[in-house]
Amino acid sequence: QVQLVESGGGLVQAGGDLRLSCAASGRTVSRYYMGWFRLAAGKEREFVSAVDWSGNSKYYARSVRGRFTISRDTAKNTVYLQMTNLTPEDTAVYYCAADNNYDPFDPWDYWGQGTQVTVSS
Repeated sequence: QVQLVESGGGLVQAGGDLRLSCAASGRTVSRYYMGWFRLAAGKEREFVSAVDWSGNSKYYARSVRGRFTISRDTAKNTVYLQMTNLTPEDTAVYYCAADNNYDPFDPWDYWGQGTQVTVSS
Protein backbone atom coordinates (compact mmCIF):
# COMPACT_ATOMS: atom_id res chain seq x y z
CA GLN A 1 0.00 0.00 0.00
CA VAL A 2 1.16 3.52 -0.81
CA GLN A 3 0.00 6.70 0.88
CA LEU A 4 0.34 10.08 -0.80
CA VAL A 5 -0.14 13.46 0.85
CA GLU A 6 -0.07 16.65 -1.20
CA SER A 7 0.59 20.16 0.04
CA GLY A 8 1.43 23.58 -1.33
CA GLY A 9 -1.72 24.59 -3.15
CA GLY A 10 -3.28 27.99 -2.76
CA LEU A 11 -4.38 31.19 -4.42
CA VAL A 12 -1.97 33.05 -6.66
CA GLN A 13 -2.22 35.81 -9.22
CA ALA A 14 -1.63 35.16 -12.88
CA GLY A 15 2.07 35.11 -13.59
CA GLY A 16 2.88 33.88 -10.13
CA ASP A 17 4.52 30.70 -8.92
CA LEU A 18 3.62 27.81 -6.62
CA ARG A 19 5.38 24.65 -5.56
CA LEU A 20 3.41 21.53 -4.80
CA SER A 21 4.81 18.72 -2.70
CA CYS A 22 3.76 15.10 -2.42
CA ALA A 23 5.06 13.01 0.44
CA ALA A 24 4.87 9.30 -0.24
CA SER A 25 5.04 6.42 2.18
CA GLY A 26 4.66 2.69 1.91
CA ARG A 27 6.64 -0.27 0.83
CA THR A 28 8.66 0.03 -2.40
CA VAL A 29 7.37 3.52 -3.09
CA SER A 30 10.86 4.55 -4.11
CA ARG A 31 10.56 2.31 -7.18
CA TYR A 32 7.30 3.80 -8.40
CA TYR A 33 6.66 6.40 -11.03
CA MET A 34 5.28 9.52 -9.40
CA GLY A 35 3.03 11.91 -11.22
CA TRP A 36 0.71 14.87 -11.07
CA PHE A 37 -2.74 15.13 -12.56
CA ARG A 38 -5.28 17.91 -12.33
CA LEU A 39 -9.02 18.19 -12.43
CA ALA A 40 -10.60 21.49 -13.36
CA ALA A 41 -14.28 22.26 -12.96
CA GLY A 42 -16.25 20.97 -15.91
CA LYS A 43 -13.28 19.19 -17.45
CA GLU A 44 -11.84 15.70 -17.46
CA ARG A 45 -8.83 14.75 -15.42
CA GLU A 46 -5.65 15.78 -17.17
CA PHE A 47 -2.14 14.42 -16.94
CA VAL A 48 0.33 17.14 -15.94
CA SER A 49 3.73 15.60 -15.30
CA ALA A 50 5.52 12.47 -14.13
CA VAL A 51 8.96 11.29 -13.09
CA ASP A 52 10.50 7.84 -12.90
CA TRP A 53 11.92 6.30 -9.76
CA SER A 54 15.43 7.63 -10.41
CA GLY A 55 14.30 11.18 -11.09
CA ASN A 56 16.06 11.17 -14.43
CA SER A 57 13.16 10.60 -16.82
CA LYS A 58 10.55 13.32 -16.75
CA TYR A 59 7.34 13.76 -18.68
CA TYR A 60 5.18 16.83 -19.20
CA ALA A 61 1.88 17.67 -20.78
CA ARG A 62 2.22 20.06 -23.66
CA SER A 63 0.20 22.68 -21.82
CA VAL A 64 2.71 22.95 -18.99
CA ARG A 65 6.02 22.18 -20.67
CA GLY A 66 8.48 24.99 -20.10
CA ARG A 67 6.51 26.37 -17.15
CA PHE A 68 6.31 23.42 -14.75
CA THR A 69 9.21 21.37 -13.42
CA ILE A 70 8.89 18.03 -11.66
CA SER A 71 11.57 16.77 -9.34
CA ARG A 72 12.01 13.97 -6.87
CA ASP A 73 13.89 13.64 -3.62
CA THR A 74 14.34 9.91 -3.27
CA ALA A 75 15.79 10.21 0.23
CA LYS A 76 12.63 11.95 1.42
CA ASN A 77 10.23 10.00 -0.81
CA THR A 78 8.87 13.34 -1.93
CA VAL A 79 8.04 14.65 -5.37
CA TYR A 80 7.70 18.32 -6.18
CA LEU A 81 5.97 20.26 -8.91
CA GLN A 82 7.36 23.75 -9.37
CA MET A 83 4.83 25.79 -11.28
CA THR A 84 5.79 29.12 -12.79
CA ASN A 85 4.04 31.73 -14.90
CA LEU A 86 0.66 30.41 -13.82
CA THR A 87 -2.46 31.30 -15.75
CA PRO A 88 -6.14 31.05 -14.80
CA GLU A 89 -6.29 27.95 -17.04
CA ASP A 90 -4.07 26.19 -14.50
CA THR A 91 -6.78 26.48 -11.86
CA ALA A 92 -7.68 22.96 -10.74
CA VAL A 93 -7.37 20.40 -8.00
CA TYR A 94 -3.95 18.84 -8.37
CA TYR A 95 -3.52 15.19 -7.47
CA CYS A 96 -0.36 13.28 -6.80
CA ALA A 97 -0.30 9.71 -8.08
CA ALA A 98 1.97 6.68 -8.02
CA ASP A 99 2.16 3.60 -10.20
CA ASN A 100 4.52 0.83 -11.23
CA ASN A 101 4.24 1.93 -14.84
CA TYR A 102 4.06 5.22 -16.66
CA ASP A 103 0.94 5.81 -18.70
CA PRO A 104 -0.56 9.31 -18.77
CA PHE A 105 -3.90 8.01 -19.99
CA ASP A 106 -4.65 5.05 -17.75
CA PRO A 107 -5.68 5.45 -14.10
CA TRP A 108 -2.78 5.12 -11.73
CA ASP A 109 -2.81 2.78 -8.76
CA TYR A 110 -2.46 5.24 -5.88
CA TRP A 111 -3.78 8.76 -5.43
CA GLY A 112 -3.50 11.56 -2.93
CA GLN A 113 -6.42 13.60 -1.65
CA GLY A 114 -5.68 16.56 -3.90
CA THR A 115 -4.71 20.18 -3.33
CA GLN A 116 -6.50 23.19 -4.79
CA VAL A 117 -4.63 25.63 -6.99
CA THR A 118 -6.47 28.81 -7.92
CA VAL A 119 -4.98 31.38 -10.26
CA SER A 120 -6.71 34.74 -10.39
CA SER A 121 -6.57 36.99 -13.42
